[in-house]
Amino acid sequence: MSVVVVLSILLFLFSTVESADEFAVDSIGHRRPQLAGLCAQILQPLGYPCSEHTVQTKDGYILGLQRVSSSSGLRYQKGPPVLLLHGLFMAGDAWFMDSMNQSLGFMLADHDFDVWVGNVRGTRWSHGHIFLSEKDKEFWDWSWQELALYDLAAMIHYVNSVTNSKVFTVGHSQGTIMSLAAFTQPEIVKMVEAASLLCPISYLDHITAQFPLRLVKMRLDEVILALGIHELNFKSNMLTGLIDMVCDGHMDCNDLLTSVTGKNCCFNNSRVDIYLEYEPHPSSSKNLNHLFQMIRKGTFAKYDYGKLKNMKKYGQLKPPVFDLSHIPDSLPLWMGYGGLDALADVNDVEHTLKELQSKPELLYLENYAHLDFLLSVRANEDVYDHMIRFFKSLGKVSSS
Repeated sequence: MSVVVVLSILLFLFSTVESADEFAVDSIGHRRPQLAGLCAQILQPLGYPCSEHTVQTKDGYILGLQRVSSSSGLRYQKGPPVLLLHGLFMAGDAWFMDSMNQSLGFMLADHDFDVWVGNVRGTRWSHGHIFLSEKDKEFWDWSWQELALYDLAAMIHYVNSVTNSKVFTVGHSQGTIMSLAAFTQPEIVKMVEAASLLCPISYLDHITAQFPLRLVKMRLDEVILALGIHELNFKSNMLTGLIDMVCDGHMDCNDLLTSVTGKNCCFNNSRVDIYLEYEPHPSSSKNLNHLFQMIRKGTFAKYDYGKLKNMKKYGQLKPPVFDLSHIPDSLPLWMGYGGLDALADVNDVEHTLKELQSKPELLYLENYAHLDFLLSVRANEDVYDHMIRFFKSLGKVSSS
């Protein structure tokens, strides 16, 4: 298997850019994809009622949201709204990649939850801005900091306003970074009923993933920025060439997926072709740089621009930290993490737990790695049944 194909598979864990002529400008200047949406491509053909929604962030990005109902035919569900937050280089389609009885998105809908599917800026389903083009470098001037404080804030506010109900959230990987950062902000967390975090990440200084550690050591994130590459599209010739260069003579990349995620016990290899129809999605070089800063510095903090620019941006030499103790202990939390996860390392998860005021409900699976929590053939029984029981135990019913 070529490095390019293996790379596409591995990048699904974090989770293609369409050409400019595949987008249109509507009557108020919003650039919107002309391609069929997530509802039409995945959900409606399987009999799940689904509607497309858009929300605008404070900094002008147009995000796609999908609202999904049970295949039973009920238009809206009795249960509370649940917002799904995908990982790096992924989008909302990630929650529907396995069979209907294995994928969390389908399962939540069939348990009568009001499922909302989030898609962060730059991904296929959220590739819009009120005036910027994806060809503009300014379009990609963001990291997970903006995803937490703008994208997640806008999505939660929209779902809250439409349903007139507090929102349950589920995040995987980058989705948990966004969640934990956002929940330190009182104006955001007040709209959240409870949260489930799969492979929770706020600290990354104990990761054992060989491939990312190699890239960190090579300072590849800084090289990419210095080359003027603002969009990270791993289906482009330039970036696949860079990865080939890293693998050639530096490390064995034949088992690239394991070198990033850890050894997944139950990854569904039979569906790789289906995964690759949708993944990976683009992200920004600045986002990768911010994640690598976390690995190098051992902090859970805003983006580090350097001392002078930090003073201008933040009024201090070092970027402000996201203080996990500011997450109210009244917010119910559920966390699932694995003993073989090379990214959400057990030591880092324990660091997160020590800083929280509350004591989350925990599910620890010794033989699970990073991708298992999303694509294990047994995740429905091993993980999702536990999560759904947690949500239902809170006894909340949407008033929508």
